[in-house]
Amino acid sequence: MGSVSSVNSLPSSLSSGGSSSSALDVSSILQAAFGSASSGIDVTSAVNAGVATARQAENTWTSQLSLLQSQYSALSSIQGDAENLQNDLQALNLFSGPLSQMTVSSSNSGEVTASASMGAVAGTHVVVVNNLATTASWTSDPVAGSSSMLAAGSFSITTANGNSTKISTGTGSSTLADVGSQINAANLGLTASVITDANGARLAIVSNTPGAAANFTVTPESGGALGFAQAVAGQNASVTVDGIPIASATNQLSDSLAGLKINLLSANPGVEVTLSVSPDTSQAATALNRFVSDYNTLIAAVNNQFAFVNSSQGVLATDSSIRSLQTAMQNATGYTWTSSSGTTFNLASFGISLNNDGTLSVDSSTLNSALQNNLSDLQNFFIGTSLSGFAATFNNQLSIYTSAADGAFTVDLSSMQAEEQNLELNITNYENNVIAPLQSRLQTEYSNADAVLQQLPAETQQINALLGYYSTKQ
Repeated sequence: MGSVSSVNSLPSSLSSGGSSSSALDVSSILQAAFGSASSGIDVTSAVNAGVATARQAENTWTSQLSLLQSQYSALSSIQGDAENLQNDLQALNLFSGPLSQMTVSSSNSGEVTASASMGAVAGTHVVVVNNLATTASWTSDPVAGSSSMLAAGSFSITTANGNSTKISTGTGSSTLADVGSQINAANLGLTASVITDANGARLAIVSNTPGAAANFTVTPESGGALGFAQAVAGQNASVTVDGIPIASATNQLSDSLAGLKINLLSANPGVEVTLSVSPDTSQAATALNRFVSDYNTLIAAVNNQFAFVNSSQGVLATDSSIRSLQTAMQNATGYTWTSSSGTTFNLASFGISLNNDGTLSVDSSTLNSALQNNLSDLQNFFIGTSLSGFAATFNNQLSIYTSAADGAFTVDLSSMQAEEQNLELNITNYENNVIAPLQSRLQTEYSNADAVLQQLPAETQQINALLGYYSTKQ
């Protein structure tokens, strides 16, 4: 073996170098050279050290990737906050939105209720319900049970348009259920059902729509046909609204008053029910407070990027679009609107004030007073006469950053994503093409070297023995 022969050559070279009064200890020489005379090399530590050195170039990419991922996460979060604020502004910027909603109260909710929509006007209305709309229905004579066999015969059903349809019993329709199926399959605008109680089973035929126009008749024609009686005659609701008589096929009035849907629940002839329509200040206040809350969330996220924490700013402190957004938000709060009377309004006019840290706060007392007493000016400030007020202006400014097509944040995030993918590719390629082969080569080389060193203890003993022999001959 090469290592043995080289080690065995040591005695002659050592002995020729001069005389010595004592034997030389080769173990001490190996201890000085390798740190141990017998333990060999820590292969894992040696390989890891070599790989760590080679990874220094890759570590730069890894640091860049980590920073980029943090920036992407922070910007995505800010974009989400901006979009939430836009949702608030877009809701405020509607003629049918929360600032324009009306609410309706009834003096007798057991008889009449109502809901308001776009077009409703504040005020009071008086409703008198003389009778409700009813739905026409007929019932058959009872038979023993739903599965009882019926005698052969027929009857006709005549609908409000004058069309008559013959229904047969007996052959092919031997039970009430069979007759009901025959009626339902005829598409007459009626529904037939079997009803069973202590008196037996009966067939109920009910119009699918209420009102007088949906009346129908059932007439026996021949044989032992079922007998029928009218249970309810279809009639229209009879109502007066603000003194004007109104007939309705249903118990819901949708067109009688602009923006109001009136629900008729029970009749009480001659008794007035008052409906009071007023602005829904609760819904408006909720919407405005949500706007302030989402504004504060966004401006806090932006401001945090420029705040120093442990001598460091946020990961987006150098992003010009974040600084630009901060400025845009501060400028937006300075919006003003002047009424036809010459009065100038700003956010503070409605109880929304700017704090020293850039956030907004709401004075509920001032806001509620504006909603109760100055709603028109508040609507004009936020909505404008042509959807061009504060809400639209601010929303348009935010769109510069959030637009899915070309918003500043959209462009930044796309660029970050592309750069992130490129860094990940570089790291993967470096790992596969440089680190993996290097790790394999170092593992082999250090393992081989370790194998050689593991043989040295026995050879060292041989050398020491030889050295001791030669020394005694001196």
